[in-house]
Amino acid sequence: MALDKKKNSLQRLEFIRFYAKWVKSTPNEVWSEQQAVLINSMMENARNFMLSGEEYLRSKERCKD
Repeated sequence: MALDKKKNSLQRLEFIRFYAKWVKSTPNEVWSEQQAVLINSMMENARNFMLSGEEYLRSKERCKD
């Protein structure tokens, strides 16, 4: 289990470094457009989610018990 966490952590750091390098080397127009697509798709997904925010949080709390 500890090895999996270490591996996941290293993979996340590797991706962060890769993405930071990409952002620094890519024109603002390109990466900001891609960010807008990502954010808009997340917002659309949230609007179409079957539960309200309150219902989701209640459900999440019940799972903890």
